[in-house]
Amino acid sequence: MGQRIEAGIREANSPTMDETFWSVFDFARRYRLEKKEEMRLLTLFGTKAPLRMLLSTARRAS
Repeated sequence: MGQRIEAGIREANSPTMDETFWSVFDFARRYRLEKKEEMRLLTLFGTKAPLRMLLSTARRAS
């Protein structure tokens, strides 16, 4: 039972999507973005950005 409480505390203390910063390079690779889109995100955010912002801003080629 003590393990369940500790697991809950760990989950409560884990960063949310708003707080999680990702490397723009890693994000582009993971979501298979074109190089042009990766460069656009780098221009907007620099090398790191909140995951929520990357997900809402990135455009995927159709």
